[in-house]
Amino acid sequence: MAEKTGLLIIDHGSRRPDANRVVRQVAEMVRETSRFLIVQHAHMELAEPTIQQGFETCVAAGADAVLVQPYFLGPGRHSTSDIPRMVREAARNHPRVTVRFSAPLGPHPKMGELILERIREAEILRHSTDAET
Repeated sequence: MAEKTGLLIIDHGSRRPDANRVVRQVAEMVRETSRFLIVQHAHMELAEPTIQQGFETCVAAGADAVLVQPYFLGPGRHSTSDIPRMVREAARNHPRVTVRFSAPLGPHPKMGELILERIREAEILRHSTDAET
């Protein structure tokens, strides 16, 4: 029988709702463009869904494996230590669910492309603002 893998994308979490919407939007984009049928987002702290809630949502949707993607740029303490510990705690009640972790986002060639795209957007915005004045 094939494994049904859920993807759990985790960011830090913020007191600002607009900041927390970003990881939800990313999860929705991944769900629409990937092979994953189960894609959930979660926050380490300060907001819901928590890691526990995100993990439980994956399991409730039928995941027998959860792949965790830290939505962080580098291999700092959160992505290498805190998130794995918190996910293992969340998985404690589900011993049959396999948990795997992927690397944080950068450095990656597409990250450089994204930075250059954002710079182009800022230049376009600056030029359109200059034209209005």
